[in-house]
Amino acid sequence: MLIYAAADVHGKSHRIGGIERQVALHRPDILVLAGDISRRLKPQAMLSRLDRLGLPVLLIGGNSDSRRLTRLLPSYPHLRSVHLSMTRIDGVEIVGVGGTLPLPFHSRLGIREADTVTRLSRMLQANSVLLVHPPPYGIRDRVLGRFHAGSRAVKRLVERCSPALVICGHIHEQSGVEKSGDTVVVNCAMGSTSEGALIRYDGRSSPDCTMLP
Repeated sequence: MLIYAAADVHGKSHRIGGIERQVALHRPDILVLAGDISRRLKPQAMLSRLDRLGLPVLLIGGNSDSRRLTRLLPSYPHLRSVHLSMTRIDGVEIVGVGGTLPLPFHSRLGIREADTVTRLSRMLQANSVLLVHPPPYGIRDRVLGRFHAGSRAVKRLVERCSPALVICGHIHEQSGVEKSGDTVVVNCAMGSTSEGALIRYDGRSSPDCTMLP
């Protein structure tokens, strides 16, 4: 399966345009959005553009998304939240958690850490994809190249469950691919140097990831 992954769109028209171009060019099977998708107010126009892509769009909210975003999704047949749930597509299991596990930044969608880690641990398998907004602490998470700003809770999940793939964003300047043990971590934040990532994964072999300039 070919996954197109992106994060930190922030409702910006040129970034949604980038997603539209990449979908037209690469024809992925699904689009996965790892949070910070829209502006806080009036996200409907952006959701409509995503829905018109005509492929399944799996998403979670990020620290700047409002709870209203998820409530709007039933109006868009191609868009689906995977918050605290497992979705299987073409043999690939995708487990998601929206909002942020504790971070040193303000968050509109905070998550109670202990309960969330326990619930996700029960769903994650060695061949799972974990969709989460912040990266694991210490992996693709340096701010200004100086200090780590990832989530220790996500790091513990990765260490405990060793999912095959983590798709995240949040730290815009750290888009890229890195391994943590047996887990491939893809920070697919959109920005001046990246329009996300293409990921080939069949639910068995190691994910093959390419960043999109």
